[in-house]
Amino acid sequence: MTGDPTGIGDCEKCEELLQGFLDRELTDAEHELAELHLNGCDYCRRRYAFEASLRRYVRLSAAERMPPGLMARLVQLRGTDAQA
Repeated sequence: MTGDPTGIGDCEKCEELLQGFLDRELTDAEHELAELHLNGCDYCRRRYAFEASLRRYVRLSAAERMPPGLMARLVQLRGTDAQA
Protein backbone atom coordinates (compact mmCIF):
# COMPACT_ATOMS: atom_id res chain seq x y z
CA MET A 1 0.00 0.00 0.00
CA THR A 2 2.58 2.60 -1.07
CA GLY A 3 2.34 5.78 -3.06
CA ASP A 4 -0.11 7.63 -0.81
CA PRO A 5 1.23 11.20 -0.47
CA THR A 6 -0.38 11.56 2.97
CA GLY A 7 1.60 8.59 4.27
CA ILE A 8 -1.56 7.04 5.69
CA GLY A 9 -1.50 4.20 3.18
CA ASP A 10 2.27 3.65 3.36
CA CYS A 11 2.98 0.32 5.04
CA GLU A 12 6.74 0.88 4.88
CA LYS A 13 6.41 4.16 6.78
CA CYS A 14 4.14 2.51 9.32
CA GLU A 15 6.67 -0.27 9.80
CA GLU A 16 9.37 2.34 10.45
CA LEU A 17 7.16 3.91 13.12
CA LEU A 18 5.89 0.69 14.69
CA GLN A 19 8.55 0.20 17.38
CA GLY A 20 8.37 3.86 18.38
CA PHE A 21 4.58 3.58 18.47
CA LEU A 22 4.80 0.58 20.79
CA ASP A 23 7.38 2.36 22.96
CA ARG A 24 5.35 5.60 22.98
CA GLU A 25 8.36 7.50 21.66
CA LEU A 26 6.78 9.12 18.59
CA THR A 27 5.98 12.77 18.12
CA ASP A 28 2.28 13.62 18.15
CA ALA A 29 2.30 13.88 14.35
CA GLU A 30 4.05 10.51 13.91
CA HIS A 31 1.72 8.86 16.43
CA GLU A 32 -1.33 10.19 14.59
CA LEU A 33 0.07 9.03 11.24
CA ALA A 34 0.77 5.52 12.55
CA GLU A 35 -2.61 5.32 14.27
CA LEU A 36 -4.46 6.39 11.12
CA HIS A 37 -2.62 3.79 9.10
CA LEU A 38 -3.20 1.03 11.66
CA ASN A 39 -6.90 1.85 11.73
CA GLY A 40 -7.11 1.36 7.96
CA CYS A 41 -4.64 -1.44 7.23
CA ASP A 42 -5.41 -4.98 8.32
CA TYR A 43 -1.89 -6.23 7.55
CA CYS A 44 -0.16 -3.58 9.68
CA ARG A 45 -2.76 -3.95 12.45
CA ARG A 46 -1.93 -7.67 12.60
CA ARG A 47 1.80 -6.84 12.71
CA TYR A 48 1.12 -4.42 15.56
CA ALA A 49 -0.89 -7.06 17.45
CA PHE A 50 1.91 -9.61 16.96
CA GLU A 51 4.61 -7.19 18.16
CA ALA A 52 2.51 -6.18 21.18
CA SER A 53 1.85 -9.82 22.14
CA LEU A 54 5.54 -10.69 21.66
CA ARG A 55 6.51 -7.86 24.01
CA ARG A 56 4.02 -9.09 26.62
CA TYR A 57 5.42 -12.62 26.33
CA VAL A 58 9.02 -11.42 26.73
CA ARG A 59 8.06 -9.21 29.68
CA LEU A 60 6.30 -12.11 31.42
CA SER A 61 9.11 -14.55 30.64
CA ALA A 62 11.72 -12.18 31.99
CA ALA A 63 9.71 -11.76 35.19
CA GLU A 64 9.88 -15.45 36.06
CA ARG A 65 12.14 -16.19 39.01
CA MET A 66 15.23 -18.32 38.58
CA PRO A 67 15.23 -21.73 40.15
CA PRO A 68 17.09 -21.85 43.47
CA GLY A 69 20.84 -22.15 43.01
CA LEU A 70 20.88 -21.09 39.36
CA MET A 71 22.35 -17.64 40.02
CA ALA A 72 25.11 -19.14 42.17
CA ARG A 73 25.88 -21.65 39.41
CA LEU A 74 26.02 -18.88 36.79
CA VAL A 75 28.38 -16.84 38.96
CA GLN A 76 30.53 -19.92 39.43
CA LEU A 77 30.63 -20.57 35.68
CA ARG A 78 31.46 -16.94 34.95
CA GLY A 79 34.38 -17.18 37.38
CA THR A 80 35.58 -20.32 35.63
CA ASP A 81 35.44 -18.57 32.23
CA ALA A 82 37.39 -15.58 33.56
CA GLN A 83 40.19 -17.88 34.74
CA ALA A 84 40.49 -19.66 31.38
